Amino acid sequence: MKGGESHEELETMGEAYRELLQNALHKARQTGASLYHLISGARREGVGKKVGETEWKQIEGSVRRDLSHAAEYLHETGQELKDWLGFDVSLIENAFWDAFSDAANQTMVELYKIHLQAEAAGYQTGEWVGLGTLVCDRCGELLQFHKPGRIPPCPRCSGTHFHRPPFVRKAS
Repeated sequence: MKGGESHEELETMGEAYRELLQNALHKARQTGASLYHLISGARREGVGKKVGETEWKQIEGSVRRDLSHAAEYLHETGQELKDWLGFDVSLIENAFWDAFSDAANQTMVELYKIHLQAEAAGYQTGEWVGLGTLVCDRCGELLQFHKPGRIPPCPRCSGTHFHRPPFVRKAS
């Protein structure tokens, strides 16, 4: 947010955040569609009518970011979502807390499914890859990509199948 918003503007933005989250979660439960996909489509269904387009984009990004961070916390720590908050859950409106925790759990499941699909698919010589490191499935050689490019054969063993190394969280 840009700062300096009136109390009324802040309340309107907060309502739009809640409305977006609850609408997307409700649709996901009904249809089984991806929560992330439904967040993008909510505006077309009339959600968040009281905020402008710029503010709406901020809210969409905030909901995605918050759900991703919460899901990552759940996955990485195995702790409860209430521990992620850093304050007493009783301070939150029950309906919103229920919706947010359900959405975070669903997001964790969606992200895990994406991870499994990517892991199963792996990477092969000739495909494009963005940034990051790949590990040769045959010899363990690391290939680092500092910009998008085609995956070459392994420089050590000429292997053609690769995977991402396991995620390791660095201490802040």
